[in-house]
Amino acid sequence: MKAAVHDRYGPPEVLRIADVDRPVPKDDEILIRIHASTVSRSDCALRAGEPFFSRFVTGLPRPRQRILGGDYAGVVEEAGGAVSDFKVGDSVFGMKPWKFGGHAEFMCMQQSGPIALMPAGATFDDAAAVPDGAILALNCLRPGKVRSGQSVLVFGASGSMGTAGVQLSKALGAHVTAVCNAKDFDLVRSLGADEVIDYTQEDFTKNGKTYDVIFDSVGKQSFRGCRDSLNPGGVYLPTDGLQNVVLTAWTSRIGDRRVVFDLPPKFTRKDMLFLKGLMEAGRYRAIIDRRYPLEEVVEATRYVELHEKVGNVVLTVGADIDA
Repeated sequence: MKAAVHDRYGPPEVLRIADVDRPVPKDDEILIRIHASTVSRSDCALRAGEPFFSRFVTGLPRPRQRILGGDYAGVVEEAGGAVSDFKVGDSVFGMKPWKFGGHAEFMCMQQSGPIALMPAGATFDDAAAVPDGAILALNCLRPGKVRSGQSVLVFGASGSMGTAGVQLSKALGAHVTAVCNAKDFDLVRSLGADEVIDYTQEDFTKNGKTYDVIFDSVGKQSFRGCRDSLNPGGVYLPTDGLQNVVLTAWTSRIGDRRVVFDLPPKFTRKDMLFLKGLMEAGRYRAIIDRRYPLEEVVEATRYVELHEKVGNVVLTVGADIDA
């Protein structure tokens, strides 16, 4: 089968299309013919081997996982003998955390993992563009106990996690302020944002307004910088930065404003079913900036690393047909 592989860490150009062995499903696994995946921030970091200490987990001399792609949407091609929840021909979507493999024509997935039947009416592109940003956003918002009646500011509201953060915060009943470029105001308003701030014209940390929750979806802020913009009892939700692990422990004991950074992230089938339900109810939709065929994975990755994408960048594998 065809797959995008990388045999060493480095820039996007280390990626190449190669013929690799087609995986064989175990008893509790299904083999999925992939129709769409995404190129995410996580894919870029893993390919680059950054930060360097992450290589002690992903492979010190060279990457252990040659094929990237955590998101996927496709059709069940084979099912192991112990599989009871899915059958050949089912259209499915989900995530394969830690092991990846979506940048290929076929991938195996445990039936108990973060996987679900495709939402009614969704295309493969739409479905693949949901899991990574949405589940990672949920991993921040839930420990932060975002709830109805709260005021939530989403910084980086037009990105993959940002567009997810806006929609999920609204689904949880919050009043949402979206911080992004003015060109994306119409988009984030359509996702439910109640207020918008153009970060190129206004620094939300200096405008005197305060919030119950600040969700930094792009890792560009800090607790120190955001502290005065939090209400008493308020919560800062980062998406990366090891210093935030220390701050989570420290602020849980000292002060009236907290950092909540729950590691490691959790990826569950329950969350996939939750997202499927939101999509079918019209309360969540995929945001796709660009689509590239698998063969153009280098170009897709270069674009993602410009940090200008709106929502998600999709890799199509084969024809994009409706489920």
